[in-house]
Amino acid sequence: MRAGSVTAGVLALAMMSCSTKPAAPPPPALDSVTSFAYQLQGYGSGWLEELERSGHQLAIIDLSRDGSARGHFGADEVGRLRGSAKLVLAYFEIGSIEEFRHEWPAVRDSGLVLNRWHDWPDEHFVRYWENLWWESVVRPRVDQAIAAGFDGVYLDTPLAYEELDLKLVRGETRESLGRRMADLIIRISVYAKARRPGMLIVPQNSPELRHFSGYTEAIDGIGMEELFFQATDRRCVEDWCEENLAEALALRRRGKAVLATDYAVRPENVRSARALYRKYGFAGNVTVLALDRISEEHG
Repeated sequence: MRAGSVTAGVLALAMMSCSTKPAAPPPPALDSVTSFAYQLQGYGSGWLEELERSGHQLAIIDLSRDGSARGHFGADEVGRLRGSAKLVLAYFEIGSIEEFRHEWPAVRDSGLVLNRWHDWPDEHFVRYWENLWWESVVRPRVDQAIAAGFDGVYLDTPLAYEELDLKLVRGETRESLGRRMADLIIRISVYAKARRPGMLIVPQNSPELRHFSGYTEAIDGIGMEELFFQATDRRCVEDWCEENLAEALALRRRGKAVLATDYAVRPENVRSARALYRKYGFAGNVTVLALDRISEEHG
């Protein structure tokens, strides 16, 4: 080969190496996450840049930035967030529906709606076991999460089984409603993982559902609110706090990740919550009830 050809070849290789971006590091495994962000509003009009720049290893964001179908986060936005070495989970509710969701008008007139949630007056519990709920709301949401490239889904309001007015669901008991909720989560898992192997299934709260057969095997982790601090800066000392911790630890021993969210702003409480996350091997996020900002990352 002539000297000139060698020189040209070396220059070409150098130009190629300069123009090729280094591959982005892959997101971590769910059970290795220690710090995550949980933001459901206040995104602004950009590309989730603040979340992208944060040092968290995982981000939970709403499936839609404003509740509308047009507001769904797209594959480009989710891809950029994943490209910052984060797992990204799509938040949506499976046992209730808020009035600002684009599905609300159809659901309101469908016969699915049950009692209003007293803690959140613009939210209503539903007949979550009905196939109409699956076909009109839950399955389309799972499909949207898969299409947008989320790593998994973060399923809120499994606690609906405890909050339904039993007078509106004759023949049901708390036990039967719990079984129905576990079955819905199992159905979501089977459906999502068949369409995208490895899709993560993370319900929020109600860890006692693990006692229903098939539930623990269907999930990859669980989100837990107010294990240590209730909104806001109130230590969780009630009996149910201890029960929730025991159930979450049982799931952790089964290899399931625990994503713990506590509501505190006082520095001493933030430090205390983080120390407890380390003690129990939980991923942690200390934030505010509005879930409208990115908490400080920690190790």
